[in-house]
Amino acid sequence: MTDPSTTTAPPIVEHPRLTVIGTGYLGATHAVCMAALGFDVLGVDVDENKVASLNAGVVPFFEPGLPEKLGETLATGRLRFSTDFDEAARFGDVHFVCVGTPQAAGSTAADMRFVDSAFTELAKRIDRKALLVGKSTVPIGTAERLTELIAKVSPAGRELELAWNPEFLREGFAVQDTLHPDRLVFGVASKWAEQQLGAAFRPILENGTPHIVADLQTSELVKVAANSFLATKISYINAMAEVCEATGADVNLLASALAYDSRIGGRFLKPGLGFGGGCLPKDIRAFAHRAEELGVGQAVAFLHEVDDINNRRRLRTVDLIRELAGGDLAGQRVAALGAAFKPNSDDVRDAPALDVARMLYLEGAIVTVYDPEANKNAHSSYPDLIYVDSLEAAVEDADVVALLTEWQEFRDADPAYLGELVARRNLVDGRHAMDADDYRAKGWEYRALGRPAGRGTVALVSDARDEVGQPAALPA
Repeated sequence: MTDPSTTTAPPIVEHPRLTVIGTGYLGATHAVCMAALGFDVLGVDVDENKVASLNAGVVPFFEPGLPEKLGETLATGRLRFSTDFDEAARFGDVHFVCVGTPQAAGSTAADMRFVDSAFTELAKRIDRKALLVGKSTVPIGTAERLTELIAKVSPAGRELELAWNPEFLREGFAVQDTLHPDRLVFGVASKWAEQQLGAAFRPILENGTPHIVADLQTSELVKVAANSFLATKISYINAMAEVCEATGADVNLLASALAYDSRIGGRFLKPGLGFGGGCLPKDIRAFAHRAEELGVGQAVAFLHEVDDINNRRRLRTVDLIRELAGGDLAGQRVAALGAAFKPNSDDVRDAPALDVARMLYLEGAIVTVYDPEANKNAHSSYPDLIYVDSLEAAVEDADVVALLTEWQEFRDADPAYLGELVARRNLVDGRHAMDADDYRAKGWEYRALGRPAGRGTVALVSDARDEVGQPAALPA
């Protein structure tokens, strides 16, 4: 029997070489930023075209600041991309798995095929002490299951350890959020894993970034719990908007009053079209699904109503547009301003804007869509809509203009100028982002969710954007 007093702890690689498995939005951003922090990084993906694009310095999606960082880090020689898992196994001391967990077909559960495949393909090639780190948003219990999986398939056995390090990126701010996060969460099962993960984040930790060391289960729960809370707060103010519409109250004034309460705060109290994107909607559904599997579904049953409230905002936006069009959308020309789920992104996954445009089209409207960055992705999802390359082209001869994604270009537009281009001066502001007083003064009929017709502007919108596309509500 081994004498514990003579047992030495596994060595820590003080400046580990990193691999990033999966080079989508999360993975590519993580790889580039970790290289910018001074690490040698190998990004790995099964998509040869994506790998070739990144090696050529081209980011295959829109994210402000990332193309410049990619060019800088490629030039240092610290960053490259490959399709070779064998090379990744030889190269890395710490391996970050950043593949997607989309909603499963025909279910609200998370589709874990990509996560399972990434861990398996990498683990079965690793024959030495190393750390695999999951960053994907996964159901609780995944890390425990994967711990057994990698020990079974890896030549290194239990020498290959697993940790979980959830991501908290906001699209449009991903570079900032990776280099200067508001917190780090380390889900670990050993002191060695904690220290090795700390070495991989040393430049960030040395800046004083708070970090929480937790068990694997808690670390898995952090991201879905945060997303569920944010979704709930957004849907709460949109539920109040429904009440305001029934009573003649103004949801903007209500939100402004609530924002002064320090127990509540103003963040995410911005009423409007609701949340979307590739994270919040599918994450809260998968969380509720997993809770049902664990026998605690009643504890998060409210998330079903959160989801329903969010979806009702899309239907109500169509109602407002129909009302301004005279009660029938057939043949009406509607300018849909925005397709991405939030500004500063080209992501149209579960985008409220694009969903509204689709519903308008199905009711017979002639829908013209313009988004500064997301037209291409939107066209791939809904090719039957009309897409144009400028704001002017979108609003030309429109019977109704619908602000669906609050890009700064739309917020800055001159209502008098736009009024010369449209057929009728009707505006539905789905994001409470436009200056209602200015539009009305220049002859526009202005409508917004949860706001009585004719009510003026309430100054509670900042220029900051949160991670789900909502402008941050602040006290006036």
